[in-house]
Amino acid sequence: MITIEINGRPFETQPGEMLLQALRRAGVQVPTLCHVEGLLPSGACRMCVVEIEGQRGLIPSCAYPVTQPIKVRTHSARAVLARRTIVELLLANHPDDCLYCVRNHDCQLQELVQQLGVRHRRYAGEKSRHFLDMSSPSIVREPSKCVLCGKCVRICEEVQGVGCIDFIGRGSRAKIGTAFDEGLNVSGCINCGQCVVVCPTGALAERSHIPEVLAALRDPRKLVVVQHAPAVSVTVGEAFGLPAGADVAGALTGALRRLGFDRVFDTSFTADLTIMEEASELVHRLQNGGRLPMFTSCSPGWIKFVETYYPDCIGNLSTCKSPQQMMGAVIKSYFAEREQVGPQNIYSVSIMPCTAKKFEAARPEMARHGVADIDAVLTTRELVQLLHMHGLDLADVPSEDADTPFGERTTAGKLFGASGGVMEAAIRTAYWMVTGRELEALTVDAVRGLDGVKQASVDADGLTLNVAVVNGLGNARRLLDEIRAGRNDLHFIEVMTCPGGCVAGGGQPGGADVDAVRKRMQGLYELDRQETVRTSHSNASVKRLYDEFLGQPLGHTSHELLHTHYAPRDVLA
Repeated sequence: MITIEINGRPFETQPGEMLLQALRRAGVQVPTLCHVEGLLPSGACRMCVVEIEGQRGLIPSCAYPVTQPIKVRTHSARAVLARRTIVELLLANHPDDCLYCVRNHDCQLQELVQQLGVRHRRYAGEKSRHFLDMSSPSIVREPSKCVLCGKCVRICEEVQGVGCIDFIGRGSRAKIGTAFDEGLNVSGCINCGQCVVVCPTGALAERSHIPEVLAALRDPRKLVVVQHAPAVSVTVGEAFGLPAGADVAGALTGALRRLGFDRVFDTSFTADLTIMEEASELVHRLQNGGRLPMFTSCSPGWIKFVETYYPDCIGNLSTCKSPQQMMGAVIKSYFAEREQVGPQNIYSVSIMPCTAKKFEAARPEMARHGVADIDAVLTTRELVQLLHMHGLDLADVPSEDADTPFGERTTAGKLFGASGGVMEAAIRTAYWMVTGRELEALTVDAVRGLDGVKQASVDADGLTLNVAVVNGLGNARRLLDEIRAGRNDLHFIEVMTCPGGCVAGGGQPGGADVDAVRKRMQGLYELDRQETVRTSHSNASVKRLYDEFLGQPLGHTSHELLHTHYAPRDVLA
């Protein structure tokens, strides 16, 4: 250990540890704009500069490894002045529309202005002019608000392995854009929204569906229904002062009814339905020489990633729609018939932790007879905005049950919100389908947690099932390259686009650290531990849906409604 002095107080640090990490462990908050936890420092923004005794200039603490005892002053007059100057220069080229910005009161640049007491404009000049990019169905780019921190570029390239955006231009003309500076819709973007999560300003945001939803709620001719995803209920409470991982599904249901939704459903129901179809498809492939390994198809960013970068692997994708789309399909068929309402008169809204779900809902494959399965998708962030708009606090709303028939769920369906959850639910049901018995230990610890790649092996009366769980597309790319190179020991692979799974999705509230994501996961695991119905094939409402309408898994009706197909995509880069 090395003892350093921070603002006059001794503190021990590991040799080679970056100074910024040591400062944070010591409880000293030094501002940053470009730092991404877990990635090598870029030192681009210089907001984290500090004074070190004996050094001539200011030192970026994010890129300074501690190798010897030093004396650090984090908020000296020089350091604070440098930070103020950087902020003032950024403001000189920044729009003055904070009151209208989607990130108002949730903007790191705005926070720095407050912290540093910037109250006057000292620098003025002609501002850079950029076009608003609204070409994507999921993400809106407003380059005029970009501070060139580069975090979106690094997440896209180094974490997700996509690299659809980068720095283009030089000097004062430098900006972040796509290949040939075209719209995001013709780039290789897979709509995951991880760039939105790390963006410190309003330069990146989801395409809002709030106006359309409010218009539908005001339309007396529409039956407006809503579903909420498994990961949403263990996350949204954080925006109302509740601890991370606290399940507020009941309060959320009550709040959505107060907003005016005619029916409130739980997407965990169709997560159970997805497992019935996906596990059946897996068992069929295993027993009939089908194409292996089979990939899960619940994550729309992952689907587009395969279509774009690994089209030769499309045949490995499960043909099952995602739980969101399955819910939309059964609402506008079985539910519409039961309620005697035309599908065109039902407005179906989903609340998802994911920006790519907006893209998925707009896919032409996700419609029947010209009627889309899902009409609008709200992210968790948009949900929070909608609740605030109507003066609703989840901490004060009484708990209510979701509507039948699509409100009953098992904990297997709820686990979909965490990386490994789809796999764990599928293993439980696939084992039952093969053996006729329940898996002795329903908890499959090997596929739980935040590791980027997890593997497990399950024996079902002599039938060995080798599985892998991957989260983050950078990890998925490496595994796909291994499979392309000849690896053939795996039968079933779950891939979640976002690191950690849906609990850390691109539509979730920003600013969450790894501990918060872990607590969200633990919230789902705790539900699974406490409740008694833990397998998708035990969902009584799912059984009734098959008996009354679908017939059987992989049957004609279920194939028509609950399955789809994918095709290769061409992009500019």
